Amino acid sequence: MRVACPWDREQDARSIVPHTVEEAFELADAANASDDAKQVDELGDVLFQVHFLSLLLEERGVASLADVAEACRQKLIRRHPHVYPDPDSAIAGPDGTVQASTAGEVLANWDEIKKSEAGRAPGIFGEVPENLPGTLYARKVQRRTASTGFDFDGVPLEAVAGELQELAEAVEQADGDLSPTGPARDALFHEVGDVLFAAVNVARKLKVDPELALRAAAERFRGRIEAAEAQATAAGEEWASLTPDRQLQHYAQARLREHG
Repeated sequence: MRVACPWDREQDARSIVPHTVEEAFELADAANASDDAKQVDELGDVLFQVHFLSLLLEERGVASLADVAEACRQKLIRRHPHVYPDPDSAIAGPDGTVQASTAGEVLANWDEIKKSEAGRAPGIFGEVPENLPGTLYARKVQRRTASTGFDFDGVPLEAVAGELQELAEAVEQADGDLSPTGPARDALFHEVGDVLFAAVNVARKLKVDPELALRAAAERFRGRIEAAEAQATAAGEEWASLTPDRQLQHYAQARLREHG
């Protein structure tokens, strides 16, 4: 197909990867919605992306799809010494075995083994992609930090409350000047970032994907607004021309209908 299709012939890894990321998000959306039929469809699209990128490597004589699969197999075995005994594992005990009785221990072992692998960037945050979506970048940084032992014991809800209080103080100090060039802009930018970062940390501790959770919340809000607009139209009203109070009434009714 790549030989026969003009569009395919023009592609390289850099032009294809944005499509790969998009397909991965579509798969995540299908999984989050528990839509099995959609997952089958999206898994096929992701599989095609893997095959296409592997084909590009093969054309350059670098590797093949078989090489990619074999590297994945070896990695999974190497990072699961509690399943595939390996006395030479970087985390093997004196008796040559590795124990992992909980999911948390498996993840901790995984991180330790990754640190010992050749060719990996040094440092706590080595190989953390900086082009991840903001919520996922924040979670990745938090996870790497937690792997060093620096972490909250429980769910840090109080941290979110504390950051919200600091944001409230910054808003108060702005004294109504919330313009993009206002003197409080830097403080507001800083405090909003801290609130979001703390919220992502709560999501991490609760094992909730912050990106998917935020998208789901946005979708719920979008649905309520669309329902409220439809109610207004049915009542002979134009949504954009309504007062905020009247819009809020329609929105509240839409939420009530949503919850039955």
